[in-house]
Amino acid sequence: MAAKALMFTILTASRTSEVLEMKWPEVDFEARLWTVPADRMKGGKEHRVPLTDEMIAILEPLKAMESEYVFEGQKRHQPLSNMSMLMLLRRMDANGFTVHGFRSSFRDWAAEAANAPRELAEAALAHQVGSEVERAYARSDLLDKRSHLMTRWSEYITNSLNRVKEIAG
Repeated sequence: MAAKALMFTILTASRTSEVLEMKWPEVDFEARLWTVPADRMKGGKEHRVPLTDEMIAILEPLKAMESEYVFEGQKRHQPLSNMSMLMLLRRMDANGFTVHGFRSSFRDWAAEAANAPRELAEAALAHQVGSEVERAYARSDLLDKRSHLMTRWSEYITNSLNRVKEIAG
């Protein structure tokens, strides 16, 4: 379960707590959207995350568990521990890697490889940017553009994993 949660966290460029506390009513498979409630967001504002094929492939099989939480922990209807993904990285000997570091990697990739505008990359990370006046006028969450960006990110991550598997033999 920790591996599934970690991969979902990487693909969505989300914070650990947002993923671990994720509940099924937040997921709309038809609209391909995960809506994180404002009370669970660092910025206190609802955040919509477009779901890619790779993200949905992680979520779909988990529905059969019929748990309150998407990423259920060892106790029934309780979320996975907030240390589970970090401990997984340690077991993988991924020294120097942190779960939060993947958000930073997404931000670098968005700027350098995807040439995404700053506002788009920051919106994908649910960061509040600009002054209060700028934010008052910037009412769109750029969902359509973020959907395209997240699809490209998912493809990049998936292709990178496949190359590693090929090399490892």
